[in-house]
Amino acid sequence: MSPPEGVRGPLRLEPGQIDELNRVFSESFTERYHRDGMTGVRVPQLNQAIWRYAIDVAAEGAMHWRDDNGAMVAFNLAHVSGREGWMGPLAVRPDWQAKGLGRTIVTAALRFLEGRGCATIGLETMPRTVDNIGFYSRLGFRPGHLTVSLIREVGRAEGGPAARNGGAADRSGVMAEAGALVDELVPGLDFSREAALTLERSLGDLTMIRAAGRPRALALWHSAPLAAGRSADEIRILKLVAADRAGFREVVRGVIREAASRGLGRVGIRCQTAFREAYGDLIDLGFKVHWTDLRMLYDDRTEPAVPGGAVVFSNWEI
Repeated sequence: MSPPEGVRGPLRLEPGQIDELNRVFSESFTERYHRDGMTGVRVPQLNQAIWRYAIDVAAEGAMHWRDDNGAMVAFNLAHVSGREGWMGPLAVRPDWQAKGLGRTIVTAALRFLEGRGCATIGLETMPRTVDNIGFYSRLGFRPGHLTVSLIREVGRAEGGPAARNGGAADRSGVMAEAGALVDELVPGLDFSREAALTLERSLGDLTMIRAAGRPRALALWHSAPLAAGRSADEIRILKLVAADRAGFREVVRGVIREAASRGLGRVGIRCQTAFREAYGDLIDLGFKVHWTDLRMLYDDRTEPAVPGGAVVFSNWEI
């Protein structure tokens, strides 16, 4: 689909364009909140290290569009994790909204993800934003379950021995174990790129739980601050895979211990509520609801089946 007149793209998004990207991101999301009645909200620019991670994870799926003056007017990051494809963040500069550019950038990402053979294609949006839901619905997306963001405050006394990957020396072995566990539960799903970049750039780590010498559960998390200019104060779990609920609870406790040992005051996790029992486990572990997003899936490209009792959380945000 060609962009509206006066716009060119998609163009490859590069790390050197993060300042422009940040401005479009902050302006467009702030304007969106204001239209939803949250006039006191100002969305901050993000940590450049997080943007570099997101751009490099998306690789060729990191796209942007420019106007005739050469200024960035829109972007969309389309991510491929094996069989799973999702897009976000994506935004159109406020002065270019309602001109057909939103349809252009979503369609470009859809074609990219389809071309990579993704069996699952989706995105997440705020459930209260009915015009966003309507817009995506007209493009072929359908509502799925909620993703509930939960936060748990952490006290220093909860610290303990970490169940981490152990550092660079055994990184390849841990990555192989992690990949084998993911593929065992959801064949074709692949979080290796996200994990490798997280570890290489010291943005966070892997917490892994083993039983009888085999991986039973893992959590990939970031501790680098999300917003620009802020100090590290939390751990955010990006991906979590557990063979059973006992492993799920154990790996979440492991991340809590990790946060406490690092002097970080919170653990955040985005729970896909299709896993009802796991959601209840998080409430029992002291997590509190912070935010909600609606997961929307494109056409018939639904999420894969997961073996009974297993838990697979794949965060569709950076």
